[in-house]
Amino acid sequence: MCPMPMNPSFPLAAVAALVSLVGLAACTRAPEASLDAFTQAMTVYLSERGQLCLAKDAWPIDVTQHEVDVGARNALQMPVLDRLGLVSSSVAQVDVNDEGTVHRMAVRRYVLTDAGRRYFVRRGPAKTSGAASIRSDFCAAKLSLDRVVDWKLDTNPRNLARRATVTYTYHVDAAPWTNDPQVQKVFPVVAGVIRGAGTAQLQETFSLTETGWVAVDLPVS
Repeated sequence: MCPMPMNPSFPLAAVAALVSLVGLAACTRAPEASLDAFTQAMTVYLSERGQLCLAKDAWPIDVTQHEVDVGARNALQMPVLDRLGLVSSSVAQVDVNDEGTVHRMAVRRYVLTDAGRRYFVRRGPAKTSGAASIRSDFCAAKLSLDRVVDWKLDTNPRNLARRATVTYTYHVDAAPWTNDPQVQKVFPVVAGVIRGAGTAQLQETFSLTETGWVAVDLPVS
């Protein structure tokens, strides 16, 4: 609690008003840029948004013959997950609207198995068009903070909010199936992040709020 010097000649009602309007803000002033402040902010961020996911949030996933022919992403990735028992596949019939004409075609439909559902997780809140949203995705690993390497403050006077770009290294708790060579081939970004644990540097942008530094894509409570 922040003490406030008392003046005997100052009305007590006015003192109470000043305490309520000014004293609380002074006591809860946000921390300045420091290693401790950004370490705490990064730890909070990764605890909420540290999942390393495959951008597969809508199931089932249908793969057309055209996607197979052109080597589309799902056509390459889903059979690998199928082989590992994380998904199962079957043939399904779907209607496709082609400029007003509806065609019925066969697709290869992939659904999560019980083993695969273990990795379909709810990710932490993110800002979407100014509002917070919760996303689910199929995730391969969880990142946690190794150490904050550096930070750079945004000194542009046009920015009303004070911001900082934080550079950090990380630890990875990866799913066992990410060791599969084919997984590493068809998910190269995921494989690269996992290989970089402890050495590779990532960056995140933070904004200074009344309560501290918060990642810009997290909702402010």
